[in-house]
Order: sequence, then structure tokens, then C-alpha cells
Amino acid sequence: MAVGKSWAGRGTGAAVLAIVVAQWFGTSLWFSPSGAVDGLSAWLGSTPAQFGWLIAATQIGFIAGTLLSAATGIADRFPPERIFIVSSLVGAALNFVWTLGPSDLVLVWISRFAVGMSLAGIYPMGMKMIVKRAQAKSAQALAWLVAMLTLGTAMPQFLSAVGAALPWQSIMWGSSALAVLGAGLIAAISHRGTATSGREKKPADATAPPRPESTRPASPAVAEGPALRRLFSDRMFRAAVFGYVGHMWELYAFWAVVPTLVIAALSHPGSPTALATTSFLVIASGVLGCVAGGIISRRTGSAKVAATALAGSGLMCLIYPLLPEVGPLLIAALALWGLLVIADSPQFSELAARHAPAELTGTGLTVMNSLGFAVSVISIVILQNLIATIGVSAVWLLLPGPVLGLIAMRPLLIRRRAPKTDPDE
Repeated sequence: MAVGKSWAGRGTGAAVLAIVVAQWFGTSLWFSPSGAVDGLSAWLGSTPAQFGWLIAATQIGFIAGTLLSAATGIADRFPPERIFIVSSLVGAALNFVWTLGPSDLVLVWISRFAVGMSLAGIYPMGMKMIVKRAQAKSAQALAWLVAMLTLGTAMPQFLSAVGAALPWQSIMWGSSALAVLGAGLIAAISHRGTATSGREKKPADATAPPRPESTRPASPAVAEGPALRRLFSDRMFRAAVFGYVGHMWELYAFWAVVPTLVIAALSHPGSPTALATTSFLVIASGVLGCVAGGIISRRTGSAKVAATALAGSGLMCLIYPLLPEVGPLLIAALALWGLLVIADSPQFSELAARHAPAELTGTGLTVMNSLGFAVSVISIVILQNLIATIGVSAVWLLLPGPVLGLIAMRPLLIRRRAPKTDPDE
């Protein structure tokens, strides 16, 4: 394979690395309040329920931002590098400025909502930049991208473990500074161009199952219709999106209750530092799942990796409440669940990008994110309330996500035999 067509090339490989690190830095805005929960709650005088809605503000803002992007087509009208840079700088400013003002829960909620909207120009655009540059290895590159998002999710627990003495404002300021650095990294590579234009046809993944629709030209009505109609008219794109939605029903709700599950697993979790460290390791195990899934997808294709991880996390969801109450066993099971629960995410992104029209890649990924995160808000709220009432068995609420996701993605797993054109073959 030519160097220009693989992210293994020196220039493109450096650009992919810069995007992955910039994504990590930019998405640090997402979870920064969780790392400052004690100090920030005291400053705001908020109850746990009010602080929960403060965290949800970012999710809701992200959904609103992705919906706006999909409705206007912004994701495909401007270069993704430019959108990423502007969104990172705006998000950094919004995340910083409210810490200098008075203690006002409503003002902070609005600011965090706006930060969530800015993240709609960071996370999906990071995926689009990876897809444009990595081409046939996009699944592996996206795996590293989501691995960094997973590490960012775990960072608040890490900060709670090692930085308890820091003032809460320093965590917010630090995440804003990282977002600015991320914008700088993308600015540094944006002049180099990409391996392929956003409007060029994407090459097929040689390791992936052949796409049945690729031999059938789109009808003029579909080709010239609204973006969402064009996207969802493709059966394989729909399968990828709704498989991802099932995955998202489980993912963020599981992450949200990891500390609660760790406390329940360890009758005497010890110091808050030990609890935070264990929670960090459970969530961060997903980094290994993402990276391993990306490597395996080079041989088996993204659909099989996504289905295996989704089925595995669903199985862990089913059996976890039934395991014996042995602390080390339960923590090991949580770590395995944490590894599997995120491993399918980059593969769904690759599948959606592959089956979207080339000129609508950004909009397709943005729509997928919007639907997935909308579902995650619902499962988070329900599970947080249910687990406080009935205990660990509440995680069975998450099981329909993997089950329905596997059903939805079934078309991606079925190889259709092409009709023979030569009777002698």
C-alpha cells in the first residue's frame, strides 16, 4: 500500500497521532466537573441531585449541538479542522470564565450546556479527521481516538485519587488549558492537508465484508434529497447507527455507576483514594478494549468486532448481579465489563463512516452521536435512581441495549452471495 494511502506513513501517522491527542485534550472539558465534585458542590451549595443535572447539562448541550450541526449541515460545509479549533477555543473559554464569577447554579448550568454544544464540534470532527486521513485503517485509528475519550472519562477518578489537595478551580482551568493545546495541535497539522478530500469517494476496507448496495446506484431522488433522507435510506448505515444506539444505552450509564458498583463489591473500600483508584482502573480498562478491537478489526472486519464486544458486555450485564459476593472476583468482572463496554464504539463509528455518502461523512457521524447520547441521558437518569432503590440488580436495566443493538446490526453481519455472471465460474 502506498504511504500516502496509509496512516502508517510518517506525515499522516504524525497527523493521526496529533488528532488523537487533541481529542483527548479537547474532551477533557466534558468530564472536568466530576473531578472537582466536592469543592464545586460546596461552592455552589448544590445537592447531589442538582449536581447530577449539572453533569447532564453537558450531555444535553452535546445533543443540542449535534442536532444543530446535522440540521444545518455545518459538519460538511466547513473543514473539520476549522470546526475543531473554533469549538475547542470556545469551549475552553466557556469552561473557564464561570469560575471567575459568583456562585450561581443556573449560570454554571448554562455554561456547561454551552460547553456541551462546543463538544459537538470536537468529538465528531475528530472522528471525521481520522476517517479522512487513515482511510483503510480508519477502524484502528478510531480505536485509538475512542481510547483517549475513555481515558478522559476515567481522568476525574484519577484526579480524585492523586490531586485531592488541589483547589477545585485548578481542575477546570487545567481542562481549559488542555483544550487550547488541542486546538493548537490541530492548527499545526491543518496546513498539511489530508490523504483524501472530504468529497472524494472513500476506498473500501479490504478486510470488511462487501457492501451489497455498492453495486446498485442510488436513485436520483435519493441522491439529491435532504441529507438525513440520503443517510438513512442506506440499510447498512441504519444498521450501524442503531447498533450504536443500543451500545450507548449501556455505556454511559455503566460508567456513571462504576463507583457505586465498586463500593458494593468491596464491603470495606477503605480510603476515598482507594475507591477512586479502583474506579479509575475499571473505566480505564476500556482503553485496552478499544486498542485490541482496532487491531483485531484489521483481520476480521469492524462488524464482527463490534458484535463480539456488544454481546460480551451484554453477557457481563446479565451475569454480574448473579456472581458470588467475593470482592476480587467482582472487581475483576467489572474490569472485564469495562474493557468490553467501549470496545465496539470505534467500530460502529467506522461502519457508519464507511456506509455514509462521502460528502456526508461528518453529518452522518454527528447524527449517530446525537441519537446515541440522547439515549444515554435517559438510561443514566433511570439507572441512577433505580440502583439506589434495588441495588446492583438494577444493572439489568442496561441489558436491552446490547440485545437490541445486536438485532439492529444484523445486516452488517450477513454476507450476501453475489449472483454469478459466468456459468463456468
